[in-house]
Amino acid sequence: MKKKSWKPWVLLAPSLTGVFLLLVVPVCFVIVYSFWLRAPTGADIPAFQFGNYAKFFEDFFYTSILLRTLKVCIEVVVLCLVMGYIPAYFFYRTESKHKPFLLILVMLPFWISFIIRTLSWINILGDTGLINYILTEIGILNEPLSLLYNEASVLMGLLQFLLPFMILNIYVSLEGIDKSLLEAARSLGCTEWQSFKEVTLPLSLPGVSAGCLLTFVLTAGTYLPPMILGGPGNELIANMIFKRVIGTLDWPFGSAISVILLGILIVIIMTYNRYLGINQIFKSFNKE
Repeated sequence: MKKKSWKPWVLLAPSLTGVFLLLVVPVCFVIVYSFWLRAPTGADIPAFQFGNYAKFFEDFFYTSILLRTLKVCIEVVVLCLVMGYIPAYFFYRTESKHKPFLLILVMLPFWISFIIRTLSWINILGDTGLINYILTEIGILNEPLSLLYNEASVLMGLLQFLLPFMILNIYVSLEGIDKSLLEAARSLGCTEWQSFKEVTLPLSLPGVSAGCLLTFVLTAGTYLPPMILGGPGNELIANMIFKRVIGTLDWPFGSAISVILLGILIVIIMTYNRYLGINQIFKSFNKE
């Protein structure tokens, strides 16, 4: 066994090298940059100080954006969970021959550019968009509704991006449940609702928790829907990082904000692992 212990590491070496060079090294650079100084001339001065972090927490403007980001993340997770569990459960229970086609429809958005999908909401929710056009034409409205550039439009853009992730995570978890367990529950006198509550729902929680974690993390790091569909008061923390790094070239402060966001996500993931266990996501693989 000892002679073979090095073989898995040899097989993993290309992947681990790629992760180290493309993920670990850039993150280390960002952490180092977060301690640098921004000179009045615009130059970045190598240093080791916590001024960038102090600036973030001393100004409520930045912390309010962080709190708004966490609020939007929770809203997106709840909406995706409510809207995603029903179709996932339908795919699990249906015996229709069209099931593969329906699953392809769920994955179809992945085949279209995220930018195009986000921009398409302007043609749907805009003043001259589809919804306002129909409501105006049939006489319900005299003037178009303001449906864009608010938190609701940002949530719509995030939902159409993240909902497939939630559906697929829950569906994979449901598909691993032996349907004979439901038959056994019904044979013992359980109703359809009771068998769902006592058998299906608890066994699907690994997929639910994995979908919630993935949705939360992706929402926290997404800047495109708020930038395109949101107004001045709908910025998320990723938009602030983008403006600092790309807009003003303030790499030290932008890096500090990135490290703060990364730290919060790490705490959330560690909390998830503490109470649920990340290995539950790979439960079916561990059994094999």
